[in-house]
Amino acid sequence: MEAEARISRPTKEEQRVAKESYEALSATLEYLHATNPEIEIEETSEKIRVPLKALKLLATILKATSQGKPISIVPIATEMTTQAASELLGCSRPHLISLLESGEIPFIKVGKHRRIKFEDVTQYKAHMYSKQRARIIDMMKMDEDLGLYNS
Repeated sequence: MEAEARISRPTKEEQRVAKESYEALSATLEYLHATNPEIEIEETSEKIRVPLKALKLLATILKATSQGKPISIVPIATEMTTQAASELLGCSRPHLISLLESGEIPFIKVGKHRRIKFEDVTQYKAHMYSKQRARIIDMMKMDEDLGLYNS
């Protein structure tokens, strides 16, 4: 996906600033009760109202940045091409098409092109991960029952 190519790890300086900002913001969030608190930009003295959910998201971004994690924000309702969705899932495009056509992942057609909601792709990915995890646990239990695995 071309957006992923632009994502880079934060520098050490960015991590340091993000850590300081996260600590200050998370402490402040505990005391906020307004749904749209007003914040002030110190350099311009401009005051802006920000939804509380957006400030909480900013805190999450700052925390991840302080840990050196790259960040990407994608609106939930974003539609993806089949190529982008297959890259996100780590599978081939033809395999993704078969998942779409079998109804495992919902999609819409725009002309003759298929479009998949980002949210649907991530839900499918999470579902597959939980199924894989359950299968691995079952295999470990079978190995223990057969005496092939020492815990």
